[in-house]
Amino acid sequence: MEWRDEGIILGTRRHGETSVILEAMTPGHGRHLGLVRGGRSRRAQPVLQAGNRVDLVWRARLDEHLGLFQVEPLELNAATLMQSACAAYGLQLLAAHLRLLPERDPHPKLYETLRLLLDHLSEPADAAELIVRFELLLLDELGFGLDLAECAATGSREDLAYVSPKSGRAVSRAAGAPWSDRLLPLPAFLKPGSGLRGDLGALEDAFRLTGFFFARHVYEPRGIDAPEARAGFLGTLRRTMTAAPSVLGGSAA
Repeated sequence: MEWRDEGIILGTRRHGETSVILEAMTPGHGRHLGLVRGGRSRRAQPVLQAGNRVDLVWRARLDEHLGLFQVEPLELNAATLMQSACAAYGLQLLAAHLRLLPERDPHPKLYETLRLLLDHLSEPADAAELIVRFELLLLDELGFGLDLAECAATGSREDLAYVSPKSGRAVSRAAGAPWSDRLLPLPAFLKPGSGLRGDLGALEDAFRLTGFFFARHVYEPRGIDAPEARAGFLGTLRRTMTAAPSVLGGSAA
C-alpha cells in the first residue's frame, strides 16, 4: 500500500530511541498517523513540528497497519507560530478538535480551513473569527451542524438575533423576544453574508455558542472535557483585545 499527499503536522510522540509517530491532517486521507524512522535526529526535528506543511509518502504492507511516513518540508510555519501565545494555543486547539474525527476519514473542507488559519493564527481577532467558523464547520462534519440562515419560527432571514439551544436553528429578534433569556445570542458577524467583523463581546458570544453545542453533542456523550487550549486561547484573546480594543467593528474590507 502506498499513497502521496500533502499534510499539516498536528503533533508527534516518541517511538523507541530514534523514531517518532507523526500525526498529520491531510486533504485526501484525513487525520493520519505513521512512523518516521530517524524522526528524532537533528535534521528531522525542525521539519516534524506542529504547524508545518509537508509532503507525505505513506507506505505499509496492509492498509490497517500504522505504516511508514517519508516527509519532505513544504512550508515551515512552526517557528513563527510558537512566537505567539495566541498562535500556539490556537494550533493546539485545532489539533484537539481534529482528534474528534475518526482517523483516516477525509475532510477536505476542514483541511483547507486549517491551511488558511495557519496564515492568521498570530493575529488574535482574525484567528478567533476563523477558529469559531472552523468549529461551526467541524460541528457540521460531525453531524451536528447549526442552521443560521433563517428563523426557525417564521422562515425570515432578517434580524436574526438568537439560536435555539434545542434545535441549533436561528431565531429572529421578534420571534425570540418572549424567550430571550433561554436562547443563545447569535453574533451578527456569524450571519451568512453579513460581511461584518466581531468585537470582543461578539467573539466571546460566538465561542459560547459553539462551546454549548460541542458540550451537548460531543464532549458529554464521549465523557471528555473541552480542550484546555480553548480556555488558553480565549484568555489570550481577551488580554490582547482589551489592551488594543479598536481594530474591529463595521464592515470587513
